[in-house]
Amino acid sequence: MPKQITVISGKGGTGKTTLTAAFSSLANKVLIADCDVDAADIHLILDPGSTSKLDFYGMEVAFINEDKCSACGTCVERCRFGAISKELVIDAHICEGCGVCSLICPENAITMKEHKAGEIFRSVTRYGPLVHARLGIGEETGGKLVSMVRKTSSEMAAENDIDLIIIDGPPGTGCSVIASISGVDLVFIVTEPSVSGIHDLERVLEVTAHFGIKAVVCINKCNINEEKTADIEEFCKIKGIDVVGKLPLSDIPIKAMLESQTVIEYEDGIFSGAVRDMWSKIMACGTLMKNETNF
Repeated sequence: MPKQITVISGKGGTGKTTLTAAFSSLANKVLIADCDVDAADIHLILDPGSTSKLDFYGMEVAFINEDKCSACGTCVERCRFGAISKELVIDAHICEGCGVCSLICPENAITMKEHKAGEIFRSVTRYGPLVHARLGIGEETGGKLVSMVRKTSSEMAAENDIDLIIIDGPPGTGCSVIASISGVDLVFIVTEPSVSGIHDLERVLEVTAHFGIKAVVCINKCNINEEKTADIEEFCKIKGIDVVGKLPLSDIPIKAMLESQTVIEYEDGIFSGAVRDMWSKIMACGTLMKNETNF
């Protein structure tokens, strides 16, 4: 089985995708998985080609056969989600797929049918295969789609004899995050030196601790509030969490993204040097040492 690293944060905009792409450019042989299915964007940097698409089906939704329906209204009364209008029209975005309406319909006029909720893409980039996805507007099956992305990633890694998967995870601590970190070898957490950043870091570390997954921390924009940066370092020290790197506030990530480049490709300076140093420390983690020579 390939080693897996997931990059996450307590909120969006901390630099997860920037660092995921940069790490991908530093690995010798890697598969990249973008599990931020609500707002996948690593393709903006890696500029993938040769893409194939697979439809993703989430929860089943109810469908009314008008030829059988007697318009008794029982389904409207019993639907606790209000997904069926008085005109007996089912809103697929509100329907939770519970199936109660199909069970209580006296005419057996309601059936449950598959509902397309998104798409999964298998692509090729200059650094290796990329699996990414797009969740449909208003869909609530993000966790299931993340699991499908990871399953597809494992299959592609086996097909291409790849020993490392780097996962760009979603922000927060919800089911999509849990789906993106379960069973991985290391979680790389990106945080920022602010009150909310520390709070979000605490919540994310609670999740990784619950699942018994080793975590390391990067403090991005560390120079915008040196006091809070010191607080994060002290907090991590107390918790026994390694801070593997600190990055200064910089416009390099934005400039690199505009050129569809990683920060490693864009420049060879202090910022990219700090990213390289973090990658070396990640590779030295005990959970990854076994296959380090293959990276």
